[in-house]
Amino acid sequence: MVMEDFRRSYLRLCKEGGIDSQESVLAQLHDTRAATGSCRLDLSGQSITTDTCSVLGRVLQNDTVFTEILLSDCMLSEEGAKLLLNGLCSNTTVKVLDLKGNNMRGTGAEALGQLLVRNKMLRRLVLEWNALGMWEEGFAVFCEGLASNASLTQLDLRNNQINHQGAAELCIALKRNSGLQELDLRWNNIGLLGGRSLLEAMQQNRTLTKLEMAGNNIPSDTLRAIEQSMNHNADRQTTLRESRSRTHVLSKEIQILKDEKSRQFLSLMDTIDRQKDEMGRSSRNSSIRLGQLHEALNEQKSSVNSLTAKLQMSEAALALSEQKAHDLGELLTRVKMEKAELRDRQSREIKKEHEDSALREAKLLKELNSLSEKNLHLRSKLEETERRCKTQQDQIFELKQELTNTSAELKLRLAQTEERLEMEKRRSKQALEDMDSLRQKEVDHLTRHQEESERALQERILKLEGQRIQLEEELSRAKASLVTERAQAEEELGKVRAQVRLEEQQHLSGLEEKLRALRQSRDESQNHCTQQKQNIAELHARVGQQSIEMDTLRRRIDELQQELAGKEQEKVSDVTRVRVELQEQIGHLQAERTAQSGLKEKIAALEREMKALSATHREALLDKESEISSLLERLRIREGEIQRMREDEAQRASFLQNAILTYVQGSPLAHFSPKK
Repeated sequence: MVMEDFRRSYLRLCKEGGIDSQESVLAQLHDTRAATGSCRLDLSGQSITTDTCSVLGRVLQNDTVFTEILLSDCMLSEEGAKLLLNGLCSNTTVKVLDLKGNNMRGTGAEALGQLLVRNKMLRRLVLEWNALGMWEEGFAVFCEGLASNASLTQLDLRNNQINHQGAAELCIALKRNSGLQELDLRWNNIGLLGGRSLLEAMQQNRTLTKLEMAGNNIPSDTLRAIEQSMNHNADRQTTLRESRSRTHVLSKEIQILKDEKSRQFLSLMDTIDRQKDEMGRSSRNSSIRLGQLHEALNEQKSSVNSLTAKLQMSEAALALSEQKAHDLGELLTRVKMEKAELRDRQSREIKKEHEDSALREAKLLKELNSLSEKNLHLRSKLEETERRCKTQQDQIFELKQELTNTSAELKLRLAQTEERLEMEKRRSKQALEDMDSLRQKEVDHLTRHQEESERALQERILKLEGQRIQLEEELSRAKASLVTERAQAEEELGKVRAQVRLEEQQHLSGLEEKLRALRQSRDESQNHCTQQKQNIAELHARVGQQSIEMDTLRRRIDELQQELAGKEQEKVSDVTRVRVELQEQIGHLQAERTAQSGLKEKIAALEREMKALSATHREALLDKESEISSLLERLRIREGEIQRMREDEAQRASFLQNAILTYVQGSPLAHFSPKK
């Protein structure tokens, strides 16, 4: 209805107003198309003047609405057809053009040739009942445009007076054309020569699948040959479509397999990242552990220097006390005869006390020896754990090498894997340093207990010296009041004995408390050892789980490789069916394979670099372990020196006790015993 109204208004306004009214009508048509959604311009059967054709050409030049233009039987002039077709040259929306029954000749054929050269959107062109073949030059231009056009798929040239020469020009165009699929040449004057030239052209054309040749005086055998070539082209088109569909399906399957492999590789990279983080932590822990060992050595050196200074001071004090004891011995020899009975009694009691103290000191020495043995046992356990950690690191390195072999085709992620491996080494070092710090804390705890025992012995020596000074004062008082205050001296001796007994009891209680503390520390060390064993068992379990996961991943990779091999075989079997058109794709695939081989060589070079880096890292770890062993040997030597110093101090303490005993035995009561 819209087009009928347009025709009526078009005819009325053309009679009344001329070109301006025609332009207004076309603008009205454009507005009507935008409102109703129609995309066809149908002016069939209406006589269109040259001016109208110029207006239509200008409007359609930039039009983006109409996709079909039907101008059949419009009595177009040569100039009008040229103006209209020149306007359509720059159009980008028209796909169907019907110019049936317009008696177009040389000028129209040339304009159509220019249209086919410049317009790349036209799909169907109807030129039935024209006279394009009458002018050979114009038809040659038309054939040139057809040869260069790749978008036109349907062409109708019925009843165009095309002779055998025009057919030869058309055949040359068909040999070069690669888009035309349907051609209608019925009711022309092609003849035998034209049919043979068309047959020759069909042997080179691969896209034309439908060719109508009735009414051209062509022999039947030539028509059958042309029909056979059409059938071949149709079969070829079907095979091409099938091959394209198959290649599309195969490309999709290959992309899916690549996505699966990428996901698996990402999961493997995540596991490698976690292992790298653990290795990085362990490396950091080992470095921290080395720093702590250096600090502990410095502290032990300072403590040894302080102990040597204290020993020198104690030796000087002992020398002074020996001199005083010698002087007191000279004074006490005068009253030995008087104190014979008291000396015997006191000697017996002191012998008993000395034996008890000797037994206690022997027990303490045994406990110290047992503690030293436990310390050695703990150190041996530390060495065993370090060895196990080394074996675990070796296993981790082997697993890394196997994983790098599986990721041979992924070049861009190698740098990330190297960084993650370094993080893993740092984690493992940090874990080792944590374990070493815990063991060092236990050793420090034991050394603290030993130092406390040494301090207790020193305090005991100081107490004994104080007692000796008190006894000297009492002896001086006894000498002053030897005759008059004998009873008071006996009471003072009883008090002194009671004090000595109380002090010995206090010393015994202190030693018992120390033994309890040592037992508690021993229990704590045993608990810590059990915890370490549990941690080692957990580490073994984790390593086993990781090995199981690696085996599953390897199996999955083997299965994927087998599936890929099967897919590749199927692909090869399908590619063999495809003909000459797929050879270019095979060349591209070969180029990609060569690129992949280059990538594999680069990956192998990177793997060799990784192996060299791992070897250097192992050598550095071995150097650090040798340094740790040398430091431990130094610690053992220092402990032996401290043990010898303790034995010297024990001997000096025994000398002091003997001096005190001689001092007590030489009291003034023994001098006055004969007067009784």
